[in-house]
Amino acid sequence: MATAGLPLGELAAAVADRSRGRLSARITGRAEQEIAGVAPLDLGGPGQLAFLSNARYRAQAAASAATAIVLSPDDAAALFPQGRGQGALVTCPAPYAWFALAAQVLAPAQPQWPAGVHPTACVDPTAQIDPLAAIGPQAVIAAQALIGAGAQVGAGSFIGEAARVGAATVLAPRVSLMHGCSIGARGIVHSGAVIGADGFGFAPFEGRYLKIPQTGVVRVGDDVEIGANTTIDRGTMGDTVIDDGVKLDNLVQVAHNVHIGAHTVVAGCAGIAGSARIGRGCQIGGAAMIAGHLEIADGCIISAGTLISRSIKAAGFYSGVFPFMPNRDWERNAALVRHLDELRARLRSLEAAARSTSQGKPSA
Repeated sequence: MATAGLPLGELAAAVADRSRGRLSARITGRAEQEIAGVAPLDLGGPGQLAFLSNARYRAQAAASAATAIVLSPDDAAALFPQGRGQGALVTCPAPYAWFALAAQVLAPAQPQWPAGVHPTACVDPTAQIDPLAAIGPQAVIAAQALIGAGAQVGAGSFIGEAARVGAATVLAPRVSLMHGCSIGARGIVHSGAVIGADGFGFAPFEGRYLKIPQTGVVRVGDDVEIGANTTIDRGTMGDTVIDDGVKLDNLVQVAHNVHIGAHTVVAGCAGIAGSARIGRGCQIGGAAMIAGHLEIADGCIISAGTLISRSIKAAGFYSGVFPFMPNRDWERNAALVRHLDELRARLRSLEAAARSTSQGKPSA
C-alpha cells in the first residue's frame, strides 16, 4: 500500500522527533512541497527525496530531478550557491542518517499479524505469550517459552523450550530460535535465520570425530537485526553473545562462543570462527573471514574478503588475504603486484647490465 505524501516541512519535523532533536535540518526552498517517497539521485523525480553523502555523486545531484535533496552544508554551498530553483534542499551535517529516518517515516506500513495466536499455531500450555503478541500460522512455541508484548512470530517459525523473544521484536516466517536462546526488544530477524544451532565442536580420536555437546545458549541484545539465512551457533560451554544494536546481513556465520560488541555491522557471507571477540562499532565487509580465538579492537573496519588471522589491538582500516595489513599498506602493495611483470623485466635488464660491466664488456 502506497504511503500518502507529507509536506517537506512536516517530514523534517518527523525526522527531528525520531532522532530526539539530534538530526535537525535547514530547508531551502518550498517546505510545503509534498514528498511521497525516496529515490536515487539519478532516478529521482517529482514528489521524491534523494540524498548526497559522497562527493563523487555531485554531478548527479546537480542534475537530479528529485523534488528535494538531502546534503551537507558544504555540498549545498558548492553545488547550489543560489538555491535550487523549484527544487528544495535539506541541509544537515549527517545527510545519510537524516535520509534514513526520512525513509522510515515515508515507508509503507509493514504487514502485521493481529495480536493473538493463529488457530493453526502449536503452543505449549506452559509457554507465556503476552496478549499483545502475534503468533502466525503453523508457528511452534515450545514449553516455557516467553513471547513479549507486541512481538510477532511469523508463519512456520519455531521458538524452542525456554527461549525468549523480547517486546516488539519481529521474527519473519521460518525463523528458528532454539531452546534456551533469547533475543531482546525491538529486534528484526529475517526468514531462514537460525539462532542457537549446535556449534561445530568435535574432538578427534583414532581417525574419527567425537561430538562435543553444545551446552551454552545464544544471547542477543536489543535493537539487533539478523539477515536471512544467517546462523548464530550456541556456545559450547558459556554463551554466544550478540550485543545491542548489532546488524548482521544475510548468510553470515557466527560460530560458538563468539562475542560481537554493540553496534557492529557485518555484511553478507562473512564468517566468524569460534570464540572470536569482535569489538564495539566495527564494520566487517562481505565475505570477510575472522579466525577463531582472537580479538578485534573497537572501531575496526575490515574490507570485503579480508582474512583476519591474528588479533587486532588498535582501531584501523584493514584489508588483504595473506597477510592482512593496514589498508593503506595493502593498497600500495597491491599496486606493486599489478606491475610485477614490468618490474621483473627491468630487474633482469639491470642484472644483465651489471654482469656485462663486471666482465668488462659494455652493456647493450
